[in-house]
Amino acid sequence: MFDTVLVANRGEIAVRVIRACRDLGLRSVAVHSEADRGAFHTRLADTAVEIGPSPAAQSYLDLNRLIAAAKESGAQAIHPGYGFLSESPRLARACADNGLVLIGPPEEAMAAMGDKVTARGRMQAAGVPVVPGTDAIADQGEALAAAHEIGYPILVKASAGGGGIGMRAARDEDELKYAIQVCSDAAARSFGDPRVFLERLVDEPRHIEIQVLADSHGNTI
Repeated sequence: MFDTVLVANRGEIAVRVIRACRDLGLRSVAVHSEADRGAFHTRLADTAVEIGPSPAAQSYLDLNRLIAAAKESGAQAIHPGYGFLSESPRLARACADNGLVLIGPPEEAMAAMGDKVTARGRMQAAGVPVVPGTDAIADQGEALAAAHEIGYPILVKASAGGGGIGMRAARDEDELKYAIQVCSDAAARSFGDPRVFLERLVDEPRHIEIQVLADSHGNTI
């Protein structure tokens, strides 16, 4: 069991995890970039560690800095929240290699489902219906051809990460060109992975979601 958790995120996401740690009697460690020095989540945690410059790629997405911060602070576990590295198999592997507990899915599950393009392929192989779409788009020409075949409106989505980051609707070619650039840039900044893919946009969908929570002891809710 662990008694100290490093929260590998910032802002409201980190605040929620830090408060949960407090409720459970666990010590919390906040991390922050230079730009987030003094932010609320850093003051709420029991201790805070600066992990690099303002760009996320040099701080919150830097695995070496996060692992070093965990060791420096005495944290035995890392909670990634959502976004950033929360769906990265690399984080799971780094934790395992350094004797840290990752509060999240195992590496195999992240590799299978953390990447949306890979997840689509696995669902199709299992016979699960999916919205018409593509693999990762190589260039703008491929995207325009695919959109013509799928039909507008199109949803451009980042392959990595989550939380709605790197997602934008396009209803014609001009909007599609812009959406690809914007989503790719956002994905690169937030997840360190610029890949995007296309799906047919479903207007006014009915969203049904089932949450499943399980631990390493076989308990499932």
